[in-house]
Amino acid sequence: MFKSAIVAKDNTTLQNCRNGLHAASMVQMENQGRDEVERIKTKFLSVWHHVKYSWALKSKTLFSRNSPVLLLGKCYHFKAEDDSDPEAYSDCAMGNIEDFRRDFGSRIWLTYREEFPPLPGSVLTSDCGWGCMLRAGQMMLAQALLLHVLGRDWTWSEALQLQCLDAETRTTSAAKRLVESVEASLQGTLNRPSSNPQSSATEQAPGPAEEADAHLKEMYHRTLISCFGDIPSAQLGLHRLVLLGLTLGKQAGDWYGPAAVAHILKKAMDEAKEPALSAITAYVSQDCTVYSADVIDSHKAAKAGTSDALAQKNQSAPHARAVVILVPVRLGGDKINPDYFNFAKRILSLEYCIGIIGGKPKQACYFVGFQDDSLIYMDPHYCQSFVDVSTSHFPLQSYHCPSPKKMPFTKMDPSCTIGFYSRSVQDYEKISRELSQVLQPSASHKYPAFTIVQGHGRDYDLPASLTPEKREWPFIRDPRRTIATAGDFVLL
Repeated sequence: MFKSAIVAKDNTTLQNCRNGLHAASMVQMENQGRDEVERIKTKFLSVWHHVKYSWALKSKTLFSRNSPVLLLGKCYHFKAEDDSDPEAYSDCAMGNIEDFRRDFGSRIWLTYREEFPPLPGSVLTSDCGWGCMLRAGQMMLAQALLLHVLGRDWTWSEALQLQCLDAETRTTSAAKRLVESVEASLQGTLNRPSSNPQSSATEQAPGPAEEADAHLKEMYHRTLISCFGDIPSAQLGLHRLVLLGLTLGKQAGDWYGPAAVAHILKKAMDEAKEPALSAITAYVSQDCTVYSADVIDSHKAAKAGTSDALAQKNQSAPHARAVVILVPVRLGGDKINPDYFNFAKRILSLEYCIGIIGGKPKQACYFVGFQDDSLIYMDPHYCQSFVDVSTSHFPLQSYHCPSPKKMPFTKMDPSCTIGFYSRSVQDYEKISRELSQVLQPSASHKYPAFTIVQGHGRDYDLPASLTPEKREWPFIRDPRRTIATAGDFVLL
């Protein structure tokens, strides 16, 4: 009897183990099935995005000959002196349009990419359809780094050689992607070093000093772009930004707002270990207010690190850092308030402005200038192939946009983030004075988009519960603030 009980118990135990193993096997199969479904879904989405973001046809942007064009603080005129047709519109070369094309083509363009390593916490290998605001934020930060390292007058030697993204180019690209993967066959071509700008005939060959300077700037240019590469090790790349977004409850595939992106960019700059980024940091305004003492502290607080030549270039003080000032604002309610059109124009006319990230509702872009009543922007909604920036001679052409786009101010989404670059404490003092004038209330513009006040943010008893995620509507102010400020932001 006792032996039979033991045998029965053993059989029961064995059956339970079998049941447990079966259940575990079923769970594992279910998980594998879900993973397979996710992979298949990702593949289908990838094919759809190939079509949507590579086959979109866009005619050339037209610019008026009679109105100045402002591009990140620089003014260009296209009208020819002997132009007899004042109503003509064209984008052909006249006036100093080549200077504009060279300047615009030198800005760093960051777009959707495909077939890069999976993003943190997901199986996604492309950001098509959801990563446009992150790309816009990267472009604004890249402009700040260009100012920091190379200065506003720098232009890329191959900017005028960029090919326009016309209908034929896009259609051919899309067809190739849909038929077969041609990356392997094109890899040898894509990985060739960019053509030597000195190969074209010139009237006078540059001297050794000029050649050395050009080579150094090209090295800075390439190093800067590599910081935004689509690989996990890139300090300001998409993988890093998505990883930091997880702390805000954002997943890869979610849509990011301009305020959330501002805080992600700041965190990425704070944690960056790249020597090239050691002498620059970021500051995000709180509650539509820039606190001058906090910005100055950011300038003075040197990051422990390196004396790398790239990091220290153009620094007016050996132990100071430059600061990227990011100001999330809302320029109206459901739609942008027309009273802010002139404000946006004045902001984009400032030499230290690094642009505005925003766009149309749920369609982000990077605003860099304007002409008349239209904004000029760089569009991230173009799917390009993955580029391995860890190689020594990765191609640069896909990181520069040959085709500016225009959009009426009336279509601009009111939620946006404005960026400024301040090299030193002295620069910031000048910037704060000039911005205070721009922000002065007028008859048509009663409420400033943001304010600049003295002191630290902590002096104003800001609520600790106001997380970056809640600052997506940054005009909310704390009624417990101990010090009142004039010109608080109010929705019109």
